[in-house]
Amino acid sequence: MDSRWGGARSVSRGMLPLLALHAASEYYRLPWKPPVTAGILAVNTLVYLRPAFLDSILPSIDEVLFNPHLVLKHKDLKRFFLSPFYHLGESHLVYNMMSLLWKGIQLETSMGSTEFASMVAALLAMSQGITLLLAKSLFLFFDYERAYYSEYAAGFSGVLFAMKVVLNSQSENYTNVHGLIVPSRHAAWAELILIQMFVPGVSFLGHLGGILAGILYLKLKRSYSGIDPLTVIIRGVTCALSWPIRLIKQIIPLRRRRISGRGTVGGNGNYTGRTMSYVWRCQACTYDNPGWLNVCEMCGTSRSDNGWPSRQVIHRPRDLSAEELRRRRIERFG
Repeated sequence: MDSRWGGARSVSRGMLPLLALHAASEYYRLPWKPPVTAGILAVNTLVYLRPAFLDSILPSIDEVLFNPHLVLKHKDLKRFFLSPFYHLGESHLVYNMMSLLWKGIQLETSMGSTEFASMVAALLAMSQGITLLLAKSLFLFFDYERAYYSEYAAGFSGVLFAMKVVLNSQSENYTNVHGLIVPSRHAAWAELILIQMFVPGVSFLGHLGGILAGILYLKLKRSYSGIDPLTVIIRGVTCALSWPIRLIKQIIPLRRRRISGRGTVGGNGNYTGRTMSYVWRCQACTYDNPGWLNVCEMCGTSRSDNGWPSRQVIHRPRDLSAEELRRRRIERFG
């Protein structure tokens, strides 16, 4: 969370293309694309950019900034639940979303999308609640009204601190926190102190509330052996929303047929009968090619009449030297 608020915000898109490029490259290299992480990132970015079609729907940032005094005085749930999705500047947004990508991809991949979405919702509510409780306690017992109780803050970093605690809870490794090598399990505490020392105006209570929320979540998770109710609800809603697609797939079965030019160099011949009828093996380099090709994709050698199917066990011929094969591949693939 960030508490630096001067009442106005200018939208400069200088860093947002870098965020988009980084997110695209991260997702491109993944075999499975975590949808919840992508959705959270998109929501935060759209709220910050406020495109024309959302501008009339989204409340202004002044209406949602987290303020313990206003939340308790007016029972303002809008400030309680929406403030994490608002950011005070472009660097604030980009830093948080980079952190979300790194943590979210790992957690969602290991937990699954439904449980991950349940965890994020729980951590958001718990971190906000703990921050509110800490601010009220400091005001009642130490009269810290101006410092914490009347402080304005926004941003997703409280949830990110909680996610960091969950992610590193079982790690025995060490990690680098802004140049300081610490055990991964204590990385969130080190980051809390370092950020507070070197980044002025950040919300100490918001970050601390996130760490405590992560610890509390882990304790509750370990003490409860079954599936948490929030996960059951999210799973039920997901199934309800996806049943029309499943119904269409059952009514109109899609015939999947994939023709690919990829093969195996020097394969062992373990193919299904359906694949064997569409594959021929190059005599020069033993590359398996689809039946509709007359030229080897790997070395460029023309298919001869006595080209054998891949089910046969063959030995590599000595017709072409290794240098000639290399030259043909370079000519074909650049």
